Amino acid sequence: MAFVYMLRCADGTLYTGYTLDLQRRVACHNAGRGAKYTRSRLPVELVWSAELPSPRDARRAEVFLKQLSRPQKDRLLAGELTLHQVCGGAE
Repeated sequence: MAFVYMLRCADGTLYTGYTLDLQRRVACHNAGRGAKYTRSRLPVELVWSAELPSPRDARRAEVFLKQLSRPQKDRLLAGELTLHQVCGGAE
């Protein structure tokens, strides 16, 4: 199993990534050992995640999510859109 996830950074921006171990990855981000983007925007909060059958599926979903506009991401976070809807069934 793999996960695609979104973090809300301290400055209000969103970061999207994928991982095999969600809790460990979020802890790494908050310890300053995550992505370069999040290191200067600590602390981060996990605001959304989805479990997918493989790392390949999670990477593919990450690409789709990163292409969304901020209003679309906000709709996903609010539950108004599903991962299936935003990825067009490609996840």
